[in-house]
Amino acid sequence: MARDGGELAGFRIGYLPPGIGELASDFATEWEDVRFVSRVWERQVEDGYRVDLRVHVLHGERLTELAAVREFLAEYHERDAAAWELVDFAHPDGPGLIGDAEAFWLAGTGVAVNVLVDPDTADADGLRAIVEGVRRSPGGAVED
Repeated sequence: MARDGGELAGFRIGYLPPGIGELASDFATEWEDVRFVSRVWERQVEDGYRVDLRVHVLHGERLTELAAVREFLAEYHERDAAAWELVDFAHPDGPGLIGDAEAFWLAGTGVAVNVLVDPDTADADGLRAIVEGVRRSPGGAVED
């Protein structure tokens, strides 16, 4: 049975596919003048815990366009930006990029959302369903 992921920093996480762990933790941090509010879902496995899903809401002046979000996230996640295979997609909250296990979009000037899923937990279609279920909360106020 599918469930939702609740509210996070002005966004509603409307869908979690079966297989996403039940243990959810929230974090707030800052890196390179960008503030993060994050929720992480994990599960206990034989040798510890495995992260199934991460949703980050980012706030920062440098997040002015989708290319700037990509540049920031490549640096943050220590990715080779030239080899990072992503395609354009239209999220209802703004322009985005999506790959097999990650998606992000610009939800407004200075606000972006980044979703990462363990590919063993959800495939590309599962990721897209999660992403399509993350929307600005009614009332639209995005919290820090």
